[in-house]
Amino acid sequence: MTAPSTFGLSSEARNLHWLLTNLVEEVPGLLSVAVVSSDGLLLLSSDPGRNAEARTGTEQHPTGPKGSAADLATIVSGIGSLTIGAAKLMEAGGVKQTMVAMDDGSLFVMSISDGSLLGVHGAPDCDMSVVAYHMALFVGRAGHVLTPELRSELRQSLEAKPTGSAQ
Repeated sequence: MTAPSTFGLSSEARNLHWLLTNLVEEVPGLLSVAVVSSDGLLLLSSDPGRNAEARTGTEQHPTGPKGSAADLATIVSGIGSLTIGAAKLMEAGGVKQTMVAMDDGSLFVMSISDGSLLGVHGAPDCDMSVVAYHMALFVGRAGHVLTPELRSELRQSLEAKPTGSAQ
């Protein structure tokens, strides 16, 4: 992962970027990571250079935006909504974590705060317990700073990036 530029961001936004970078660098087998707001918008990701390309449709990869953080954000938002609905129907309280194990990878979704979610796409050989542990650390550290103001700042910083530039 290329370290995103945090020039011009608040200290809270820079701290959140640092936490995400730390998560990606410390946990082997992570393919993509996304922080998604309660309304399904991508706030922060492990592949910032591809986000603008995926949004504008100018991705230069022949397969399109498949596998990008924008796609991960969409999947995380959908799974988050589905599991919240299931928990309500089952009268089981709030959803803390969802894990989907697949033949060729894993998907983890964890609640952060105010409906925001952390989503991780892991490689087939990732250690699920290590991924879940580090996600919980991220959530514990990020949850109290992910205010409405910070979410707005993160959305604006993603929208302000020109196509193809690193964040």
